[in-house]
Amino acid sequence: MPLKALALAPLLLAFALSSPCQVPPTSSDPIQEHLRNAQQYLNQKRPDLAIPEFEAALALDPANLNAQADLGVLHYFSGDLAKAVPHLRAAVKAQPDLWKIQALLGLAENRLKDESNARTDLESALPHLKGEKVQLEVGKALIEGYTATGDLEKAASTVSVMLESQPTDSSLLLMSYRLYSDLAGNAMLTLAMAAPNSAEMHQAMALELKRHGDEAAAVANYRAAIKINPNLPGLYFQFGKLLYGSTDQNLRSEAEAQFQAALKINPQDEKSQLMLGEAAARRGDLKAAYDADARAVEMQPNDADACTEFARILISMEQYDKARTLLLHALEIDPTNYIAHYRLSTIYRQQGKPEEAKREIAEYTKYRDMNEKLRTLFNEMRVQMDDKPKDEAEMPK
Repeated sequence: MPLKALALAPLLLAFALSSPCQVPPTSSDPIQEHLRNAQQYLNQKRPDLAIPEFEAALALDPANLNAQADLGVLHYFSGDLAKAVPHLRAAVKAQPDLWKIQALLGLAENRLKDESNARTDLESALPHLKGEKVQLEVGKALIEGYTATGDLEKAASTVSVMLESQPTDSSLLLMSYRLYSDLAGNAMLTLAMAAPNSAEMHQAMALELKRHGDEAAAVANYRAAIKINPNLPGLYFQFGKLLYGSTDQNLRSEAEAQFQAALKINPQDEKSQLMLGEAAARRGDLKAAYDADARAVEMQPNDADACTEFARILISMEQYDKARTLLLHALEIDPTNYIAHYRLSTIYRQQGKPEEAKREIAEYTKYRDMNEKLRTLFNEMRVQMDDKPKDEAEMPK
């Protein structure tokens, strides 16, 4: 038996032994005899001997689903894709819910450059392969085809399906990052071509400029967007966030007006409501901060940031029990919220619970350090992008 086939034997068995029908343990029927012999050879990890038995069974019964499926699998893993496809296709036609068989059919068609049939079979099989090892190969084949034809939306959607069953797979996460980055770039380019002088274009430019640290240019673009369309959704909140974080005191003093403008357009804008609370706390107006934060939590009880911020005001007012309830809820929503862990430790210290306080400080330190490492990494990435030679940065992609 060839070494390659021997190495693939466990995988062959995984597919072949999951064939759609069972071979009776005893039978004088020559077809069943061939199928039984084939299964025995597979159990002995001898697919080379199993193939002739399946072929003999098919010669006697060309519609035999068991033989069609197993022969297709065996030919596929032996590398003979041209022989595999007819058997796999016949099996899927006879029983359309053989999803792993259809996955192999699509992969074989893809490698044989039968792109149309490959895409149909791979797309049909993918949603039904959760938890199956073959899902990753099917997804990658689809993504490669989508990106080759410029269909980034379908490629991104495919990655999302795969991440449902493998949410921490680093290769999938990287693929998702690259696809959505490309989609964002394409959207920006399309927007620039379709509406270069629109409020939306200025808003998009402001977001990019802010990301690259050019505050003055970002502010100018936000002001231009407001002048063109003062009712653009999300505009005032984003502008307010930029102003709120500015080191320029004059700009910071404008932030609250932007959040108030956002709430005039959308009275249920919980994020702007929360920022009004933060702004009030910054200037020392605890009553206004309490009212704004309470309203934000009422609007969105499951916003961990709102719960954490409101808890800060409650702690300053010595309302520890209410603050603790909010912080525990925030940590149910997001256990990595290190600020919530820190504030909870403060409450436990005030209440004379040193062990609980120590535990929360340990969690705070762990998640704070993780956050700092991520921040450092992203800052380094941004610096590397900004430091590209000018001619390279301006080259068309």
